[in-house]
Amino acid sequence: MNNLQSLLAGTAVAISALCASAPAFAWPDRPIEIVVGFAAGGGTDITARTLAQHLGKALGGQVVVNNKPGASGAIGLSYVARAKADGYTLGMTNFPGVLTLPIERDAGFTTADFTYLGNLVRDPSAFSVTLSSPYKNLAEVIAAAKRAPGTISYGSTGAGTDDHLQMVMFEELTGTRLLHVPFQGAGPLKTAMLGGHVTIGGLNLGEVMPQAGKTMRPLAQASAKPSSLATDVPTFKEQGVDLVFASERGIVAPRGLPADVEQKIAAALRQIAASPEFQAQMKQQFTEMDYLPGAEWKKRLDASEAGFRRMWARKRWTD
Repeated sequence: MNNLQSLLAGTAVAISALCASAPAFAWPDRPIEIVVGFAAGGGTDITARTLAQHLGKALGGQVVVNNKPGASGAIGLSYVARAKADGYTLGMTNFPGVLTLPIERDAGFTTADFTYLGNLVRDPSAFSVTLSSPYKNLAEVIAAAKRAPGTISYGSTGAGTDDHLQMVMFEELTGTRLLHVPFQGAGPLKTAMLGGHVTIGGLNLGEVMPQAGKTMRPLAQASAKPSSLATDVPTFKEQGVDLVFASERGIVAPRGLPADVEQKIAAALRQIAASPEFQAQMKQQFTEMDYLPGAEWKKRLDASEAGFRRMWARKRWTD
């Protein structure tokens, strides 16, 4: 073998060794999107945008929020379910919609279509009115609803969402009937309330508290006991209605996510949930921390799904 042949052979060996030791790809090497199934301006959207900043730093890449509103969040979740399972498309879920939408309709996804990466926060459900509303408490709402069933309008972020099911439970517990008006998110709902088009808003605490005492008045929060973030808002239970409910927000990816990518995102979420900065931002948004890693979160969701299926068999909430 001459000198040139020796040089070429040595170079080939070196390149082969370098390729063998290098990773197949560097993830992430392009922007990651968090899909939100509601319009901008609501609690889910605000949580997602705050998370995106932290997740980008933790993963060493860019994370953007992509709003795909419609069908009570089903459009966004079905988009995530159909996406390539490579970690570049994530979805922010809402409890109970991720469970209830496939129960009540062909939602374009099932609970088996996702990799569950972790739940982050919970945001108690609530009844709210504008400051000009004649209603000062639940007793007045109940009395008025019994006098004129189906005439008091109640806005939600769509059928099967926590806002809507809160109303369904309230009706069952009080023997009343409200007029359900669905919207594509809390932002449009708040606009409709301020415009006088909806009487009661099914807004989560985190969505109404920034306007509390300014333009809106929360009548009741659906917490077991008053949230530490809204101690002056009475609970449903304190007003004689045994209703406890909340929106829970977590992150999923399409089913089949590679194990190394799943572990990387899950570790980042765990790190973010433990971050004092993120916790302080959630507190400023009147949103409670409720971190659960993927496997524990999925176990809790499975138990809740069974309860919602029993509820659906007893009363179809879309009727």
